[in-house]
Amino acid sequence: MPDPQHQRPQRHQPDEHREAAALLAAGIARARSGTGGVVLLRGATGTGRTSVLEAAAEAAAAQGVRVLRARCAPGCTAVPFATVRQLLGPLPGLEQPGPAGGGRDEAALPWRVLPAYADQSPLLLAVDDVHLADGPSYRWLVEAARHVDRLPLPVLLAVTERTQYDIDPPAPGFAHTLPPALVDTLTLAPLTADSAAGLVRAEYPQAPAAWVDSCVRAGAGSPLLLRALLDDLGAPGQHDGLAAYPELPETSAALYQASYPAAVRWWLDSAGPGTTEVARVLAALEEAWDQQGSAPGGADPGADPAGLPAELAGADPARVAGWLTAMTGLGLLRPGPDGRPRFAHPLLRDAVLTGVPAARRRAVHRSAAEALLHRGAPTRTVARHLLLSGPVGAAWTPAVLRDAASLALRDGRCDDAVAFLRRALDEPLPDDQRQRVLTELGSLECAGRDSSAGIPRLTEALRLHGTPQDRVRAAVALGTALAGRGRARAAVEVLRTVDGQLAGHPDLSAALRTASALLSDQDQTVRRDVYRCLCETAERSPELVGPAPRALLVRYAATAALTSAHDAMRQVRALLAEPAHPLTEPFLLGTAAAVAQWADELDEADRLVERGLAGQRPDLLHPMHAALLNTRADIAAARGEFTLLPAEPPAPADGPSNVHATTLIALVETGRPAEARRLADGFDLGAAPDNWELNRFLYARGVQRAAAGDPAGALHDFLECGRRQTARDVVSPVVTPWRSAAAECRLALGSPQEALALAEEELRLARVWGTPRTVGRALRVLATVTGGRRGLELAEEAVRLLTDAPPATEPELVAALLAQGRQLTAAGERARARDCLRTAAERAERLGAVRLRTLAEDALREGGARRTGTARTGSGALTGSELRIAQLAAGGRTNAEIAGLLHLARRTVETHLTSAYKKLGIRRRGELGQALSGDRPSRV
Repeated sequence: MPDPQHQRPQRHQPDEHREAAALLAAGIARARSGTGGVVLLRGATGTGRTSVLEAAAEAAAAQGVRVLRARCAPGCTAVPFATVRQLLGPLPGLEQPGPAGGGRDEAALPWRVLPAYADQSPLLLAVDDVHLADGPSYRWLVEAARHVDRLPLPVLLAVTERTQYDIDPPAPGFAHTLPPALVDTLTLAPLTADSAAGLVRAEYPQAPAAWVDSCVRAGAGSPLLLRALLDDLGAPGQHDGLAAYPELPETSAALYQASYPAAVRWWLDSAGPGTTEVARVLAALEEAWDQQGSAPGGADPGADPAGLPAELAGADPARVAGWLTAMTGLGLLRPGPDGRPRFAHPLLRDAVLTGVPAARRRAVHRSAAEALLHRGAPTRTVARHLLLSGPVGAAWTPAVLRDAASLALRDGRCDDAVAFLRRALDEPLPDDQRQRVLTELGSLECAGRDSSAGIPRLTEALRLHGTPQDRVRAAVALGTALAGRGRARAAVEVLRTVDGQLAGHPDLSAALRTASALLSDQDQTVRRDVYRCLCETAERSPELVGPAPRALLVRYAATAALTSAHDAMRQVRALLAEPAHPLTEPFLLGTAAAVAQWADELDEADRLVERGLAGQRPDLLHPMHAALLNTRADIAAARGEFTLLPAEPPAPADGPSNVHATTLIALVETGRPAEARRLADGFDLGAAPDNWELNRFLYARGVQRAAAGDPAGALHDFLECGRRQTARDVVSPVVTPWRSAAAECRLALGSPQEALALAEEELRLARVWGTPRTVGRALRVLATVTGGRRGLELAEEAVRLLTDAPPATEPELVAALLAQGRQLTAAGERARARDCLRTAAERAERLGAVRLRTLAEDALREGGARRTGTARTGSGALTGSELRIAQLAAGGRTNAEIAGLLHLARRTVETHLTSAYKKLGIRRRGELGQALSGDRPSRV
C-alpha cells in the first residue's frame, strides 16, 4: 500500500474526458460571444459525466459566465418543476403544483424569468442526469433546447444523460425529438487500460505494475469505481503491515471505507431492478465457474452464455445477450478462459453480491444445477453448483455428485472428489447409498492424510446396513486406514469381526482373511498370529482357503526359505488360472506379482502389476494398491532402472516407506551422495511404526552408510534389519540380502570369520530360492570374503551364472565382474583383471549406475590401467532408462504419453531426454531417430 504520509495531488483528468471538456469549452466560448447552444453529454453510469460537467461549470464561472446548476435525482420526479426550481430558484406560482389546466401558464413562467439571469452576462444552464428530471421540467428543458439558439440571450444549455444498455428498455433520450443539428452530442467512452493505469499512477507513482494492473481490472473501465477503490485503498488502517502494496483484496469486507461497494451499489440502483437481478445472478454463477478452473469438463461447449442467466433471472434472453455484450464493451465484464463473460475482478463480483442473502445465493445455484441438468450440461458443471446450493432433496442430486467425484478421480483431482462426496452426504440417502458414499469419502480422506475425518467416516460406514460386498469394502478400507496409522492389531480385529458376521459367503470371508494377512505385515507379532491361523485353516479345512489366501501362503514360504522360485511360480501360475471373486482377485494379483518379482520373472510381474492397478478403484482404500506400487518400484530397482524411480526423494511421512527405501538406494547407485544422506537422516527411526517398511529402510540406510565409508554404522543397520526380519520369519535373502551386506562390513572392520559365517549362510539360503540373482550375489560376497584361489573360483562362478541369467540381473553381473576383476588383480592376472573391470565399467555406464562405474574405474587405476574408454557420448553412452525414453520420443510419443506409459513424472521424462540430447550431441527432438540409428557419428 502507499505510504501513510502520502498526500493525493489534484485528481488527474483521463484522456477520455478531454474531448468532452473541449466541446463544453467551445460552447461556453460561443455563449460569451453571444450565441447560445446545446451540449449533450451521454454515457454509462460511472463514466464521469458529472465530473466533466462540474469542471466545465467552474471554468465558465471563472470566465465571468453566470452558472445555474441542477442535479436531478429519482426523488425529484414526483414534484413538478423541481429541476427548474433548482436552476432558477423560487418562482412565484411554482411553489405548489398548479391546478389542472394551468400547466401552460406554469411552463411559460420560467421563460419570463430567464432573461433576468442573462441580462448582464452569458448564462450556462448545467443540468446533470436529465433523465431523472420531473416530467414538466424535462419537457421545459427539451423546449428550451429547441429554441435556445433563437433566444435573444447568450445561453448554453449543457445536459448530461445516462445512456446504458439495461435489461429493462429505457425511455427515449433527451435529443429524441430534437433536430440533430441543434445539439452537440458526445458519448463518454469507458477508460482504456492505459488511461486507468495513468489515474492510478498519478496517485501512487511508486506502485508496482502488478498492483496497478489489479486496480485497473477492479476499476472495470469506470472512473467512478476506480476512484472509489483508490479512496478505499488510501484510507486509514490500510497501510499497516510489512508489504507496501499487498495483493488487492477479493472481498469488499477488506475495504476500510467501503466506498467501492457503495459505488457498485449505486451503479446497480441506477440500472434498475431487472439489470440488478441479472448482474447478481451472473455473479452467483461465477462463484461456481471459478471453482471449475481449467480442469476437463468444466465448460459447457457451445452453451449460450445468456441463456442460463436469463432463465434464472426471469429476463428476456435477447436483452440479457445484449447486456452482456454492452457490459463487456464497457469493461465491467471480460471473457473468461472458457469464453464466458465474467466480472472484471473478483472484488467487483463480490461487491455486486454484497447484501444478497445467503439463502438467495443458494437458491440461484440450486436452480442453476437443475437447469443445467435438464440442458445436458457436463456432470462437473452441474455438481459445482450443487456444492454451493445447500441440500436439494431430489433423487438426482447424490447421483450427480458421485458421478462428478468419479470423473474428478479419473482426472487426478482428489480434492474435488472429496468436496463432491462431502456434499453428497448433505442429501437424504438410504443406508446402503450412505454406506457407499462414506466408504469412498473416508478412503479418499485417509489417503490424503490431511483430514482426521477419514477413519470416523469408515467406522460409521461399517455400522450401517448394506450389502455384504459393501460391508467387506468398508471393512477392508477401515482396516487399511488403521494399519497405515500403526494400528495393525485393531485393523485385523475389524476384519475378523466382519468375517464372523458373513456366514454363507466364503469368497467374502476369503477376501477378509487375505486382507488380514496382508495388513498384519505392519506388525510382526500380529503377523505371526495371523499366518499361524491361516496355515492351520489351510491344513484343517483347505476348501475354505481360496486362491488369494493360498497365494499368500506361497509368498510366506518364499520369505521363510521353505520353497524354491521354480515351485513358487508353478503354484502361483496355477492359482492365477483358477476363477477368483472380484473382491479377492486384487490380493491374488498383487501377491503373484511380488512372487514373480522375487523370482526374476520381471516381465510377468510387470503385467500382473498393471492388471492389478487397472482393477483398483481410486475411491476405495485397499491394501493392495500400495503393495502393487511397491512391487513396481522393486521391479525397476531389480532391473537397475534407478533413474525410473522418483526424480526427487519423497517427503518424509509418519515413517519411512518402501518407496523411501528404493529411492535411497537409487540415490546411492546414481552417485548422489548428498541427497542420499539427507534422505537417510530425515527420519527418527525410534518413532517409526514397527512394520516391514522400516526393515527395508534400515537395509537401504545401511547401503547408504557403507557407500559413504561408514562400515560400522552400516553393519548396525544390516544386523538390526536381520534381527527384525528373522523375528517375522523372513529369512530368505530374496527380500533383503542383509547377511551379504553385513558380511562385507564385517570384512571391512577386520572380522573375517564373522563375515565368512554370514556369507556362507546367505549362500545356503540363496540356493533354496535358486534364482541367479540371489545365488550370484551370495557367491560374489563369499568370494570377496574368502579370497585367494578359492575366492577367485567363486567369483568366476558368480559371473558365469549371471552372464547366462535374464538381462534384468545386469546390476548383479556388474558387481560380480567388479569382484572378479579385484580377485584377478590380487592374483597378479592384471590383463584379465582389466578386461573384467572395463566390461564392468561399460555395463555400469549403460545402466546409469554411477557408484559401480566409479568403483570399476578406481579398481582399474589401482591395477595400473589408464583411464577407461567408456563412452560418455553417443548412443552407447545412454543408460537403459534414457535409451528407452529416447526411443519412445523418436517414435513420436509426447512427454506426457511417455510419462503415462512408463508411470513416471513428466519432469523425470524431461530430465532423461535432456541428458540423452547432450550425450547424443543433438538439440532437437526430430534428430533423435537418426542419432539412435547410428548414422550420426558420436564422440568417444
